[in-house]
Amino acid sequence: MGTQIFVNLPVKNLKKSIAFFSELGYAFNPHFQDEASACMIIGEHIFSMLLEHEKFSMFTPLPIVDANKSTEMLIALSCDSKEEVVAKINKAIKAGGTRYSEAKDHGFMYQDGFKDLDGHIWEIFWMDPKAIPG
Repeated sequence: MGTQIFVNLPVKNLKKSIAFFSELGYAFNPHFQDEASACMIIGEHIFSMLLEHEKFSMFTPLPIVDANKSTEMLIALSCDSKEEVVAKINKAIKAGGTRYSEAKDHGFMYQDGFKDLDGHIWEIFWMDPKAIPG
């Protein structure tokens, strides 16, 4: 088995977070879900564990950052086209996410992003494969 990545995110309301990300087309692995956590499938080997604050606190001695006031990280996900980026952002906004900056078109790369219900920033981008060296 290759390396897998699990991005653990604190959420205030698990049910609302599951509904939000379901609207964006993500599925969840029921084998890694309970009343305080859910495993969102992002890709074949990429997952996000959505953990209610009390459960998230079990894994760290540090306080949870309020992602609406400070940036803890940027989660960047690639798409196959500019149109897919726009569609994902529109779905996120319609599902209750918010815009945190304007889209940027660099010619070889198009990026946009949204904040989820807990303020976590999700960068969605497309990069022209011809622009990648080598």
